[in-house]
Amino acid sequence: MKKNIWKKLFIITSILLIIFITITMLFQSVFFGDFYKDQKVKMLQKNVEQFKSLYSNNYISNVSLSRMLRQFEENNNAKIVILNENGVYAFVGDTKPDSDNSKSSTISRVLYDWTSSPTKFKSILNTKITTTTTYNNPDYDIENIVCYSPFNFEGGKNIILAVSSLQPIEEASDVIREFYIYVFAGALIITLLLSLIYSNMISKPLIKLNRAAVRISEMDFSTQCDVNSEDEIGNLANTLNFLSQRLNTALNELRERNIQLERDIERERQLDGMRKDFIAGVSHELKTPISIISGYAEGLRDGIADEESKDFYLEVIMDESSKMSNLVSDMLDLSQLESGTFKLNEGVFQLDELLYKCIYKHKQFMNQKSIELTYEWPENIFAVGDIVRIEQVVTNFLTNAIRHTPDRGKIEVFATEETNRYMVCIENSGEKIAEKEMSNIWDKFYKIDKSRNRNVGGTGLGLSIVKNILMMHNSTFGVRNTEEGVRFFFTLSKPS
Repeated sequence: MKKNIWKKLFIITSILLIIFITITMLFQSVFFGDFYKDQKVKMLQKNVEQFKSLYSNNYISNVSLSRMLRQFEENNNAKIVILNENGVYAFVGDTKPDSDNSKSSTISRVLYDWTSSPTKFKSILNTKITTTTTYNNPDYDIENIVCYSPFNFEGGKNIILAVSSLQPIEEASDVIREFYIYVFAGALIITLLLSLIYSNMISKPLIKLNRAAVRISEMDFSTQCDVNSEDEIGNLANTLNFLSQRLNTALNELRERNIQLERDIERERQLDGMRKDFIAGVSHELKTPISIISGYAEGLRDGIADEESKDFYLEVIMDESSKMSNLVSDMLDLSQLESGTFKLNEGVFQLDELLYKCIYKHKQFMNQKSIELTYEWPENIFAVGDIVRIEQVVTNFLTNAIRHTPDRGKIEVFATEETNRYMVCIENSGEKIAEKEMSNIWDKFYKIDKSRNRNVGGTGLGLSIVKNILMMHNSTFGVRNTEEGVRFFFTLSKPS
């Protein structure tokens, strides 16, 4: 019970309302009679004074006096008479004072008490204020209110005497006390129902708020507190929902950033691995030709080679020097492209002639592997770009295709025209690229062949250079596996 706010509210509200109703009913039962009696006395005295004022100032004619007396008696449930200074009735209402009536009998008894003592009656005549007392009539055992007011009229002294019975008040009090038993029972039921409704009105929103707060404490921000009242509890619910939304947004952003951070960390690990591979590759690519050049140079210096072998020695030295030169050149190109300061020398050039030129340069390498070459593109097509760098792209794609095409394989070069651009494709037959390698081959330092086989060639920088060049041309480029092998492609814009 101590932990249940609904029960606490219900009990406290019920007790307070029951105490209030009980005190109210007890107060009315105990003090109703006295309160009503006091009000009755004040009202009768007030009306007697008004009647006296009208009568003593001749506002009431003799014709209408009887009617006014009757109205007074009906309105006040009283008997009224006017006495002269001798104690004789000057005017009476409908019922005579000596008739068999409790109020009339009371008037007769009061008048008898006054006249039986001349001194007492004289003191009453000399009274200048309206006086109200109570008188118990022994004949009927009924308490009565007696109000009298002396006044001067036409040179003589008169008294207005009014009597009202208190019996209706006592009867009403008895009825009310009995009625309160039923009222209290009904009020008790209503109090319990109102307490139940009030407790539910207060506790249910608080329970919902508590559930929402518990979910928030458990890091669950997906649900909302459905309290729609326009009071402080509703405002608290709206604030809690707003807090939940903000925390949910912040948590989602934090999760996304954590995921991105994990990706960046993984990416950095991959790059670190690629750097190590690159260093190993560069070391291998440089160490081997340096060793070969050193060895053959020492052979020439020591005269080991005869006249016929000198040309072979020199050719080997030149070939290895060329490979070293290509590696250094690629590193410089990549550094320049990634520096952000490199500017393209863009212009309009004839794309079909560039493709012919690149194919012609590499035709002898294709013949050495008996590669079947096919090509097709529209004639006299012009594109926008840096012709030197685009030639570098095509050359890189062709050398990669030749390098990975098996003997007697196929290479296909073709270009297609689209709405506002041309697409150039270079496809070779042979082994396909694994899907997990597709996104990595464009990274610098990356080589699919981990063995560093010199027969395969390449420094692992070519495709990274190509990627930077094509990105500067806003080109769409990529690689995909085909039925025959692998296809590289890129796009170039048409002249405007």
